[in-house]
Amino acid sequence: MRFHLIAFCLGIFLLQLQASLPPARALALLPLLALVFLLPTGTAWQRLARAAGVAVFAAALGFAWAAWRADVRLAERLPLHWQGVDIGLVGVVVDLPQSSARGERVLLKVERVLTPGVPNPGRVQLTRYVARDGRRPPAFRAGERWQLTARLKRPSGTHNPHGFDLEAWMLERGIGATGYVRETPVPVRLDSRAATPAAWIAVARQAIRDRIFATLGDAPYAGVIAALTVGDQQSIPHVQWRAFTRTGVNHLLSISGLHVTMIAALGGWGVMMIWRRWPRAVARWPARQAGLVAAVGAAIAYALLAGFQVPAQRTLFMLMVLAAAFWGRREARPFSALIMAMAGVLLIDPWAVLSAGFWLSFGAIAAILWVTFGRVAAPHKLRGWVMAQAAVTLALAPALWALFQQVSLISPLANAVAIPLVSWGVTPLALLGVLVPQLWHLAAGLMAWLGEALLWASALPWATLSRPAPGALATGLALAGAVWMLMPRAFPLRGLAWLLWLPLLWPPQARLAWGEFAVEVIDVGQGTSVLVRTARHALLYDTGPAFAGTDAGERIVAPYLRASGVGRLDGVIVSHDDNDHSGGLASVLRDVPTGWLLHALPVGSAHLSAAPAPRRCWRGQRWQWDGIDFDILNPPAHAWQEAGSARRDNDFSCVLRVSRGAQSFLITGDAERRGELELLESGQSLAAAVLVAGHHGSRTSSLDEFVKQVSPGWVVYTMGYRNRFGHPHAEVVARFREAGSVQLRSDRDGLVRFRFGEGGVDVAQYRRVQRRYWQTAYDHE
Repeated sequence: MRFHLIAFCLGIFLLQLQASLPPARALALLPLLALVFLLPTGTAWQRLARAAGVAVFAAALGFAWAAWRADVRLAERLPLHWQGVDIGLVGVVVDLPQSSARGERVLLKVERVLTPGVPNPGRVQLTRYVARDGRRPPAFRAGERWQLTARLKRPSGTHNPHGFDLEAWMLERGIGATGYVRETPVPVRLDSRAATPAAWIAVARQAIRDRIFATLGDAPYAGVIAALTVGDQQSIPHVQWRAFTRTGVNHLLSISGLHVTMIAALGGWGVMMIWRRWPRAVARWPARQAGLVAAVGAAIAYALLAGFQVPAQRTLFMLMVLAAAFWGRREARPFSALIMAMAGVLLIDPWAVLSAGFWLSFGAIAAILWVTFGRVAAPHKLRGWVMAQAAVTLALAPALWALFQQVSLISPLANAVAIPLVSWGVTPLALLGVLVPQLWHLAAGLMAWLGEALLWASALPWATLSRPAPGALATGLALAGAVWMLMPRAFPLRGLAWLLWLPLLWPPQARLAWGEFAVEVIDVGQGTSVLVRTARHALLYDTGPAFAGTDAGERIVAPYLRASGVGRLDGVIVSHDDNDHSGGLASVLRDVPTGWLLHALPVGSAHLSAAPAPRRCWRGQRWQWDGIDFDILNPPAHAWQEAGSARRDNDFSCVLRVSRGAQSFLITGDAERRGELELLESGQSLAAAVLVAGHHGSRTSSLDEFVKQVSPGWVVYTMGYRNRFGHPHAEVVARFREAGSVQLRSDRDGLVRFRFGEGGVDVAQYRRVQRRYWQTAYDHE
């Protein structure tokens, strides 16, 4: 049975690797595989063949099940032709609204679509923006029913190697569209409390969150208390969340599997203790089974209080399966129960395999079981706790390097303190505070003590160890090495297990030869960030935009550099002061050692305070790395004497050309008509094999004469999907088409990589190579 359940899970996993869903006629062949059950079992070979056939059938069944679920879920997405159209909706706010400086974001469960012909997209994530004059519209509250008009689009996100997949995240949560609320006609609140179970839960969560912040006021860790009580992780300030991540305790400061399990254990243990002291109850129903029912009930209650979010759902399903496995009088085998739990979770949520939390949760439990069950002698409690912590740290390290390319070195010590304090102190006090609000002060005080220690620890330069992203083989070898290390002492050659970790710690890297260079146009949405690498040097041009509470530098650029093996930047160029080019600079400078900064930022810019060796860019600056020439072509030096004049900020953009002989790459930032005319009049060679379109393809750039002079073989538009600026403009697209350029777009192609070498220019588009079935097939593909 265990082998067949693993095969079922493997089938589900294989479906999530597909570029497209299989046709229905292929799934119709599944019943034919059931014929394996008719195979004879007389000899050992026949039994082996039948077992293999049943495993194949189980894998096919998992594949078909996941395909059917995916087909149903994708059918709920907004059709492409209804994007960007005003659509009337009636729906209920089913999650806690999140406020920011720009407005308020809500999750709306659509009950009715008022616009004829539009299918119901299920759940939609909407933003209601602050008015241009700064006035905030009436706030949404959880559980309310609203009638409003929204402009929607398909879920979309950035696409970079080893990056976060927003579309997969939204698919798992059933979000069929995103968009923003239109203020004309004015949105109307129909009910302050909708009569649905989801609305009742949402109203209760909103009321508890309001009471927490009213009770704690401006206490620094009030957001953590809200996160632990009602699952409002967005209330945790970004600085604190970064500290929790760097110290490896972030799994404790949200509604995690550990907390759901802890609440279930407390509920089950309490009922079982009472039950054993009640003879009449024991006579009717064993205390163990009563405890299991209470444990599942407590887990359900806590998961509902936390908003029944996907991580809590996965843990709840796992606990229910484990409870069923341990229901009988015979002791269930722990690993069998764990495999049953994994199959049960994937049966309900086939997309769980796309989540890092799924692998880390089951991996941690498997590691604990590996070092605690089946050993000849049970270790002392303290020694057993240390062994379990060491086993989890060792077993999860390969997965953490594969998923995030970094491991917290102080995580074992931080978790040794934080797990008992948060799980048995802060969290119970936070939950009891729902009944006795004064306990929230005690919980916040304990959290403040722990939080300050974690902030200090996270600032240590050796808090984390980063490595380039390993391949599947290196990760598998390291996992095998971890299992080998955790074998009993008498296991042969256990001391050599560390050798299997070497490919993970020092993965092979594709190297550029002297005289070659690579350009990687990173997908940061509506913004620009480009990495240029030579044989021994790395340069970053622009750092992407800042978002509410964070920025592309921290979320996209720095993780990509880490995964790509770029541990140091020799230089950074910030083309100009616009947010979509400079917004991520502070995070990049903080997270990645940098040699110098070349910029077009204004005097007194906050970005310059922490910048290494900052200097302005101007025409004539040049240098050479590893046989590759770097030239700043614009702005002219006299432009800086015109600061404060009619010269537009975009025309201060640092224009960079990178060349190896006749092969050149050109990027102009947001340079507009004046900047391009200056380039044409300068007499400098502008011909380039690859051009990043000026100002994201705006009609204010890419003049006809400029396009003819550059005559690029490839042009790349750095832009967000269905951006509000309408980039790239149709006139610009037509000009490059007439010039014979191959046109690439970051919203369609994801990260684009060019390699300039002896054989010419090689091009790779990440989204085309790493296609998945849930990614939107855009109408311009």
